[in-house]
Order: sequence, then structure tokens, then C-alpha cells
Amino acid sequence: MYDLIIIGGGPAGMTAAVYAIRKRLNILLLSKDLGGKTNYHLSLPWIEDYQVIKGLEIVNKFRTELEYLDFARHIEPVDKVEKKSDHFVITTKGGAVLESKAVILATGTLQVRMNVPGEKEYTMKGLCYSALSYAPLFIDKTVMVIGDADLALRSVGELSTVAKEVTMVCTDDKLLDSPLGHKLQQSKNVRIVQGCEVVEVKGDEYARTLVLKDKSGKVSEYSADGIFVEKALTPNTSMVKGLVEMDKLGRIVIDSACRTSVPGLFAAGDVTNIYAEQVLVAVGEGAKAALSAYEYLLPLI
Repeated sequence: MYDLIIIGGGPAGMTAAVYAIRKRLNILLLSKDLGGKTNYHLSLPWIEDYQVIKGLEIVNKFRTELEYLDFARHIEPVDKVEKKSDHFVITTKGGAVLESKAVILATGTLQVRMNVPGEKEYTMKGLCYSALSYAPLFIDKTVMVIGDADLALRSVGELSTVAKEVTMVCTDDKLLDSPLGHKLQQSKNVRIVQGCEVVEVKGDEYARTLVLKDKSGKVSEYSADGIFVEKALTPNTSMVKGLVEMDKLGRIVIDSACRTSVPGLFAAGDVTNIYAEQVLVAVGEGAKAALSAYEYLLPLI
């Protein structure tokens, strides 16, 4: 039986693993890969790498350490986490059954995609999924934002403070009936296109054009320097469904010490209800979760 099993190999999970190893815990990191969202890097024609502040350098140090300590990692996704008496039982997709005194869940989120031609080809080549991360790169540029939820509205609001022009593509006007929505409707550099669906992304080396179709079937093309897809974030929590408390968005509810509603089960990063979505925030939360788990485990090891 392990002292601690960490599920997820992104910034939060890798940080937690390295901290736990340095605390001399017998740990195992379970993940389909290492790096998580840091494996994807946004490329823009007017931006050089040195202009982007990233947490990648920090994460890569942890990745290197974990790749060296191959006994502490198992590259396979997890199917289910169960609480049995005073410990946890984790079942992997491949059928392995592992036991641990404590668990840290750091499985992150999945971005809801548009699933249209050109999206996959131009992902991170002018087509972005986080205005929170990349808005500062679009000073005096033209951008488009696709989405119908608060995430899209917040993204338009942030981009409107730096971009020359922001076009929001949405299918429902209910989202605009809010203080931020009212403000954006009055903003001189914000244009709102309603009742349209995205049918294609076009470009050359980078995404350049968004093809829209309205309810009548009319097709229009809009050009922009960058395109943001801000539809929603889906937490990867299927393996603990019914086990732990979650909020209305399906994120795991934690306290200030990364503790969940189940003693011995901790969570960190984007999969939780904290304001994350940033690599450096996830790194900090991963460290915090590891320290909390260590405190929990001290009487048990």
C-alpha cells in the first residue's frame, strides 16, 4: 500500500508529487502523460517566446525529476477512486488495482471544443482557449471570442481592455443581461454577433478567419488577429463521482488547505472550485495539497 497516490500529471500533480517525494512519502503518480496543459504552447506571428511569461520552466524541472524517478510514476489514466474503511482503492483504465492511505486529485479540466473544420489544425496557432492567460499578448489587435457562458463574457471584458476590437459570437442574449454584459454592449471596441454558429476556421500558418452561419443559412466570414474559444471548462472528475462534494459546475469543493469533503482525499488545480486556470496557481496549489496530505499522513506512517 502506498502512503499517497497522486492522480494527474499536470502542473498541480507534478508539483505535489515532487513535494511528497521530498517528504519521504511512498508515493505513486498516476497519469496518462506528464505536463498537462503546459504541453500546449500558443504561437502568434508577432510574439517571440521571450515575451511570454510561462510556468513551463518550473514545471519542466519537476517533469525531469519525475522522469528520472520512474518508480514513482505510472503512465495510465484512472477509472475509479473508492474509499474502503481507512484507505482508498484506485482502479486504472487498464484494470490495475492500487491502494493508498491518501489521495490527491489533480486531473484538471477539458476545454469544450467547437468541433468544426480547421479547429484542430489551428489550435494554439492563433486559436486560443484562455483569455485569462493570453489576453496581454493582444494589445491593439483584433480578436474574436466564441461562447455563451460567463467564461466568454469575462474573456471579452478582459480582452476589451487591451485589444483594438473584440467581436463576441454568441447564440443567446441572456448572457448579456448582467452588469458586465451591459457595459460591454456600450463599449466602443466591442461588437456582439448573435444568433450565429461557427462552421469553420480558416487561415494560413495561423488562424485568420472565422466562418459563421446565421439562422437563415447565410454564411459570413470575419477576420481577426486571434480567436478565443471560451465555451466552458469540464472538470475531469468522473473517477470520484458520488464520492466527494462538488459544486454546480462539477468542480471538487476544497478548503484553504486543499482538503475535500472526504478525509484523506485532497484536490488541487483546475479540477477544484478555486480561481485557478493558471499554471503558476496550479503549481502553488499542488505544493499546498502535498503539504496538507503529509500532515494528514504523519500519524499513519
